[in-house]
Amino acid sequence: MRLDKLISHCGYGSRKEVKEILKKENVEVNGKRVKDGKFSVNESSDNVTLNGEVLEYQKYLYYMLHKPEGVISATEDNRHKTVLDLLTREDYREDLFPVGRLDKDTTGLLILTNDGKLSHNLLSPKKHVSKCYHALIEGVVTEEDVVRFKEGLIISGDEECLPGYLTIVSVDEEMKQSRIEVVISEGKYHQVKRMFEAVDKTVLTLHRHSMGGLVLDDSLARGSYRNVSMEELELLQKPKV
Repeated sequence: MRLDKLISHCGYGSRKEVKEILKKENVEVNGKRVKDGKFSVNESSDNVTLNGEVLEYQKYLYYMLHKPEGVISATEDNRHKTVLDLLTREDYREDLFPVGRLDKDTTGLLILTNDGKLSHNLLSPKKHVSKCYHALIEGVVTEEDVVRFKEGLIISGDEECLPGYLTIVSVDEEMKQSRIEVVISEGKYHQVKRMFEAVDKTVLTLHRHSMGGLVLDDSLARGSYRNVSMEELELLQKPKV
């Protein structure tokens, strides 16, 4: 790995910023001063220090983010704030990305990582990793809707959905609104919204509560994040349905 990449991945800014660090600060590799960012280092065995402080390189990072409204699930965007913009400078890395996407107006659990294999396993249709959503629906959700979700719906574009597991939490007959929980094992574009459109109802608010066996930490405020533990990584792979 290039030295500038390692320093950047240890939380010291972009490659451009690291270039200035190499010029001005004391960076040593195995006890020898190095100023060239292209210098090749072994992140596992070489001893790299910055002003005497040992840099600990972590190959894979995993963050649990409580995504707020108004932020898009992307790595960069010229017009909108992205989920990566919510990270502090110390935690940001150029190779991080969100696992899947939540719509701009959808809140809840989103995993940020640089582990492509984990992302593939969570998103692959063959893996059937469950996602649980809580939603406020315009319209009275009925037991007939529950059955239709379980049978598998045909949504807009003639796309067929795998069975979804719908639970009616409460119904406000006067407001003609329902609070529900739904568990799906796919990730089609706007899937939950399109599933309710298929039963002539509209999603007003949508919040992802869990993915696999991992539940969003309820102590995380919207826009906040924290590291995912190894135990939680294992939960991610466990089905909920």
